[in-house]
Amino acid sequence: MYKADLGQQEPEYSELFASSLKQNGIVVKRKPLKTLQVNMGLLCNQSCHHCHLESGPNRTEIMEKNTVDRILDLLDASPEIQAVDITGGAPEMNPEFRYFVSSLKDLKLEITNRCNLSILQQPGQEGTAFFFKDNQVRLVCSLPCYTAENVNKQRGSNVFEKSVKSLKELNELGYGADGSGLTLDLAYNPLGANLPPDQLLLENDYKIELSKLGIRFNRLLTITNMPIHRFATQLRKQDDLTAYQDLLVTSFNQTNLQNLMCRDLLSVSWDGGIYDCDFNLSLQISVPWKEKSIWEIRAFKNHGEKIAFGDHCFGCTAGAGSSCGGSLERN
Repeated sequence: MYKADLGQQEPEYSELFASSLKQNGIVVKRKPLKTLQVNMGLLCNQSCHHCHLESGPNRTEIMEKNTVDRILDLLDASPEIQAVDITGGAPEMNPEFRYFVSSLKDLKLEITNRCNLSILQQPGQEGTAFFFKDNQVRLVCSLPCYTAENVNKQRGSNVFEKSVKSLKELNELGYGADGSGLTLDLAYNPLGANLPPDQLLLENDYKIELSKLGIRFNRLLTITNMPIHRFATQLRKQDDLTAYQDLLVTSFNQTNLQNLMCRDLLSVSWDGGIYDCDFNLSLQISVPWKEKSIWEIRAFKNHGEKIAFGDHCFGCTAGAGSSCGGSLERN
């Protein structure tokens, strides 16, 4: 149970975030949709300590072509969707990945791909960086630190070295260069039971340190780790779980509610389930609507104003806030 000053009677763990909103008279509703986030599966070449989806090389959940085609048909019928955010696992490992991206380009949608960088050094991925450029894919690449020691500690042996090689290859193609139109953002996750530091200050540190390696990028996005699944297991082993949960609650910042990503985003899983965000997908918390999969709808739209919240939502509202687009204070 989290500890927080929310009134005389402390709510149960699973009800705390919703109770906090209710007791403070706060109602958070959906806004018009802008972004569709698509999780193409849990297969990944890495098994990161902070991964809220517990992705890895042995996961078999993967999006099939009929699901991809259904999403494309629905997008064609959903003019309000402006952007598609592709994630995983490592989405590049899905056999339908290139077909999906090329089809999205034909629909003239803004395409973002969340890349772990080391995947570009895997056998069979030699042309992936060129494919990104040819399709004008915006990249959000995970790099939890600018030192080899910290990256390899969180992501696995030699991941930093592979990541640096991939970043240099992307830079050679024009990614991260002013005026190129090829956006290369980096994503930071804290190593332990801490909130991310100030995004702009950390971005400056990254640019200084990575420039020493001849690497350039556009922006740094700081993302708060959610105390669920693999990261929660790690915190529990270190006896830090309760302290981290309390930190998220006591750092609650009401101003972040206006910019929560779940207000104008829908997340679709590898099997076609619909969720308010990728974290809800991970916890199998479906949208609070009757229509809960892509097989039950005719277009992507809000089937109601409600959002399914859980206590992990304190992670998005703590401190400067967090989203797939980084700190909410900056967005």
